[in-house]
Amino acid sequence: MIKIEYPPYQPKIKEESGKEFIFDEFRKRWVMLTPEEWVRQNLLQYLTQVKKYPASLIAIEKEIKLGELRKRFDIVVYDGETKPWMIIECKEMNVPLDKTVLDQVLRYNISMNVPYLVITNGSHCMAFLVKDNELTVVDDLPQL
Repeated sequence: MIKIEYPPYQPKIKEESGKEFIFDEFRKRWVMLTPEEWVRQNLLQYLTQVKKYPASLIAIEKEIKLGELRKRFDIVVYDGETKPWMIIECKEMNVPLDKTVLDQVLRYNISMNVPYLVITNGSHCMAFLVKDNELTVVDDLPQL
């Protein structure tokens, strides 16, 4: 497992009709602050501030088709040629990073075919290199 050291982050949060919202700087809009969204927003800060991934190469909650199904991935990072390079699946902190979570990101990769898969619950993170239909655990998120 990879332990993520999150950078300092002061999110914009507001309450409306008894619900909390966080301003997503990437999507440029307010989104409901769920436990999963908290993980996603902090991980996005880590990716851009610590790993130095350009925000312009990060997509959030875009729809993909898996056969007849329509699904939304959490985060996709694109390479310099704007090809999908990494899929990241975010779960709330109390969700274990188990086979179910890995299977979910593997299904997304059927249509995206990226070299890196990441699953996180905010506390911990697991990253995998996909090569020749084999998964290899990597000990840190790769440099872009």
